[in-house]
Amino acid sequence: MKPVVAIVGRPNVGKSTLFNRMVKHRLAIVHDEPGVTRDRHYGEVTVKGRVFSLIDTGGFDPTSDDPMKQGIKQQILAAVEEADVIVCVLSAREPATSIEHAEMQLLRQAKRPTIYVANKADNTADEHNALELFRLGIDKLLTVSALHGRGMAELLTAIVDKLPEETEDEALPDVPEGTPRIAVIGRPNAGKSSLINRLLGTERMLVDDRPGTTRDAVDSVVMRNGKPYVFVDTAGVRRKAKVTKEGDAVEGMSVGLAIRAIERADIVVLMSDAADGVSEQDAKVLGLAVDRGRAVVIGLNKIDLVEKGELKKREEDAKDKLAFAPWATYVKLSAKTGRGVDTLIAAVDSVYAAYTKRIGTGELNRFFEAVLDTHPPPTMDGKAPRLFFITQAATKPPTFVVQASNPDKLHFSYQRYVSNQIRKTFAFDGVPLVIFYRARRRVELAKKKDPGKTRSRRTIKKRD
Repeated sequence: MKPVVAIVGRPNVGKSTLFNRMVKHRLAIVHDEPGVTRDRHYGEVTVKGRVFSLIDTGGFDPTSDDPMKQGIKQQILAAVEEADVIVCVLSAREPATSIEHAEMQLLRQAKRPTIYVANKADNTADEHNALELFRLGIDKLLTVSALHGRGMAELLTAIVDKLPEETEDEALPDVPEGTPRIAVIGRPNAGKSSLINRLLGTERMLVDDRPGTTRDAVDSVVMRNGKPYVFVDTAGVRRKAKVTKEGDAVEGMSVGLAIRAIERADIVVLMSDAADGVSEQDAKVLGLAVDRGRAVVIGLNKIDLVEKGELKKREEDAKDKLAFAPWATYVKLSAKTGRGVDTLIAAVDSVYAAYTKRIGTGELNRFFEAVLDTHPPPTMDGKAPRLFFITQAATKPPTFVVQASNPDKLHFSYQRYVSNQIRKTFAFDGVPLVIFYRARRRVELAKKKDPGKTRSRRTIKKRD
């Protein structure tokens, strides 16, 4: 296993900026507002041939009675317990506070190798001011500027020097190639983080009754029945008008990270509150995934709050409101009690198999011939389109190319019929299908004998 390095510190000292600098990606949200980072956030860093996992944590504030701050404290304690090395971030521009004195006590009790870093040392004056931090009783202090990259080489070298001895399996990837990536999306307070925690068996994600608890998109490796999955917990997506009215720039960035998580995922699990019913915003969020060609599982969560006789009605209502994705797979569950979670994993396995499935050209065309014999394309505007053959061009999502004459005369209802027949025959449940209808004219067939002539092609793309 890779060694683990945790970044800790009080709010607004630049921990997330330092995290982003070290992982070389903008994975954690950076904002002037204290307390933006709430969950543990993981990244991977490679330095001098050593690979380690880096954890960004929320701002440490043990003096607050706010349940949210107390939840963040528990996240920090979990990160410290998990870490092989701790990077304690202080501010070079401000004197030590009572919070940092309490932090020093926590770190001494943890008995982990600790590197003390004075961030925001953008110039010589800041470096001079950082000397005041020795009052905390530390024996060595590195000055860095995460924003500008100053001192980063020295910090990374110090981290590598404190890592435990390299093990034989450290360089092996934790997640095998082909492991499904699942983005969990939905409105705030729909139970996304509760689902991840249920799957992990730990309180990795901060859960709170207040909407908007999760802001970063956080990757978690989940093992179920001996198989790995990468689940990504994302921020709840609210109506854009509501975000704009509140002026919440942080939430705007959270939505952006949620969309990026969808784009990196194979499967999207839409968590919807079964007690409240599917909303217009659920449909819009799901549309983000469908537009990007992702496989879809819809989780009707909190069924423990719904009377048994109402469940079927709630599912029918959901299918009606999400009718633009009739192929989606539905699962009824309760992340709180664990009911239906195994069914959700089975649905993810089935949908991923369909998402990555490839059908041979011969088998496809035998199927296609039967479809054409049973129901040939109708005449449209005096033209009778002809369909010649079909082949699968790609997976993720399954993509097909149909060679045809006059594809622009092929009625959309017939295109939908072909799509439905492919889905039904080859069990493409839970995944969108992309079908291209490419023109193949008689004159084109003649030109194959004379490659010097210019070919003429028209292509129609159909996604269903």
